[in-house]
Amino acid sequence: MLNLQKPADTAKFIAAALFIIIIAAWIIEFAGYPPCELCLMQRWAYYVGIPLAAFLAMANPSWMKQGLLLLALFLAANSVFGVYHAGVEWKWWAGPTSCTGGALSLGLPNLNKPGVMCNEAAIRIVGLSLAGWNAIISAILASLAFRRLGSK
Repeated sequence: MLNLQKPADTAKFIAAALFIIIIAAWIIEFAGYPPCELCLMQRWAYYVGIPLAAFLAMANPSWMKQGLLLLALFLAANSVFGVYHAGVEWKWWAGPTSCTGGALSLGLPNLNKPGVMCNEAAIRIVGLSLAGWNAIISAILASLAFRRLGSK
C-alpha cells in the first residue's frame, strides 16, 4: 500500500507520477500522435513540477509548506487548463484561433495554421482525450499536495 503520510513522501510520489506521465506523453507522441499547441502548453506544469517536487522531497522541511502550496497551485492551474482544452476538443467553447479551425482552405493546405488542431483530439483513451486525462491527473495530484500542507 502506498504510504503518503509525510509531506516528503507525497513530494516523491508526485515527482515520480509527473515523470511517468510526461514520459508516457512523449511515447504517445513518438507513436504518431503529435501534440497541438495547447498540449505543449500543458506540459509546462510537468517541466516545472518534476524538479520542484524532487527538490521538495530532499529539501529542508521548513520549505515544505510553501513548496507544496506552489506545487499544488501549478497542478490545479494545469487541471483547469486541461478542462479548457478538453472543452475546446468537445466543441463546448472556442479555442484560440491560432490552433483551431479547419486545416484546409479551398483544398490546399493552410500554411498559416499549425499541423495539429487544438480542437481535434488526437487520441481518446476510455472516452477521454489526453487533455481530459491531464485535467483529472493534475487535479488528483494537486489535491494530494493540498492535503499535505498541514502535515509535518
